[in-house]
Amino acid sequence: MYDVLIIGCGVTGAAAAFELSRYRLRVGIVERENDVALGTTKANSAILHAGYDPEPGTLMARLNVRGVELARELCQKLDVPYRPCGSLVLAFSEEERPALEELYRRGQANGVPGLKLLDGAVARSLEPNLSETVVAALHAPSAAICSPWEYCLALAETAVKNGAELHLNTAVTGLERTSGGWTVRTTTGDFEARFVLNAAGVDAAGVHDLAAPHSFDIRPARGQYYLLDKSEGGRVSRVIFQCPSAAGKGVLVAPTVHGNLIVGPDSEKVEGNDTATTGDGLRFVRETARKSVPSVSFRESIRNFAGVRAASGRPDFILEESAPGFIDLAGICSPGLSAAPAIGEYAAELLAKAGLVLERKDDFVCQRRRTRFKELSPEERAALVEREPAFGRVICRCETVTEGEILEALHGPIPPVSVDGVKRRVNAGMGRCQGGFCGPRVVDLLARELHKSPAEIVQDQAGSWLLDRQTKSGFLPPPEGGNTVQPEGGAKYV
Repeated sequence: MYDVLIIGCGVTGAAAAFELSRYRLRVGIVERENDVALGTTKANSAILHAGYDPEPGTLMARLNVRGVELARELCQKLDVPYRPCGSLVLAFSEEERPALEELYRRGQANGVPGLKLLDGAVARSLEPNLSETVVAALHAPSAAICSPWEYCLALAETAVKNGAELHLNTAVTGLERTSGGWTVRTTTGDFEARFVLNAAGVDAAGVHDLAAPHSFDIRPARGQYYLLDKSEGGRVSRVIFQCPSAAGKGVLVAPTVHGNLIVGPDSEKVEGNDTATTGDGLRFVRETARKSVPSVSFRESIRNFAGVRAASGRPDFILEESAPGFIDLAGICSPGLSAAPAIGEYAAELLAKAGLVLERKDDFVCQRRRTRFKELSPEERAALVEREPAFGRVICRCETVTEGEILEALHGPIPPVSVDGVKRRVNAGMGRCQGGFCGPRVVDLLARELHKSPAEIVQDQAGSWLLDRQTKSGFLPPPEGGNTVQPEGGAKYV
């Protein structure tokens, strides 16, 4: 019997698990995919918003500002790439200036620090590549960028290290109220829990309807992006927004923590988790972005992708007990990444109000470190290679990722089982060639360490095989003195 079972392990579910792992509770997480962060969390703008956009008095406003405060500390403790770069919202005419003034008013009411209204000349002095048509801007120095999938992974790994049990490839098929709480029926068996948190993202309404009368819809909105090469990474140093509209915060131009430039998204209603990219959508992104930064070179694109946001029909996050012991964490669209750790705190408050006793652990571990070989000094590299020769073998040339880093990930609390799972953990395949050189070598390492045939290795989600499965390849032996992967921290993989 779990004290709390969390459905979904995107950044919201991971943040809830992280927060609850502080307490003397038995916490479980069920995730239908073969890894964490495989929904909206892996395909978004990677922005930690300052908090001037949400309507004052809403949960969005409160948890956005609290969340970015927590993120600053958490990213440092959990070794997540993070940069406090600030943001600018642009006005291109005098008619748009009142929109900036309204955002400034909201930001003041929400407690956003350091907000300033600037004229166009001052904005261009901060960002010389801005369009000459910019007449005013709102500067928010507290905005930041991070690596969203690693943020989610770090929260989930820390929860696992503190005793949470993660069940991957486990889709929820039913919910039944019992005298002691809930029976959660899944594709891998039944789970008993006193309390259930619904953090199922795009599927949150469907999960809710298994437990309580229908009360909200999720209206998926797809956003398409360009990821540009590092040669474009210095085009701007801040997140550049346009005045928001009813469709959202609009097309942005922003640096990434990995040194690239990200541009997007558009906004289009879709059915389900449709992450296809389209010529019309990408054309809109290009044309709209050039209004802000005309000199962006889209010839330097190394990848296009799309993410689906779990917008609901309500103007706020849906964070509420919808049935006895069943709590929705739903409708988490932007600023969901920004608010995630604060949503975790709020979920704990809701559980306490519902009767769950929260007793703090004395031995809670809130530290995480991973090796980034290319960031080490020459002396540190030499010493590491002398100690662990696998760090002397570069697998990904674009990002200078070594075999040792991949092996660390494969022996971590939540080991990857796919090529993209390795990519999200150590950046192999994140560079200009997008895995053209290192992809086959990563497949070999996964096959060797997991004792599988290369034909069994997937690109990302279950079923995305890379090789002909009729090929009968032998298992690759582990390196001399090596072992098969053993997860740390008591994680359970189903």
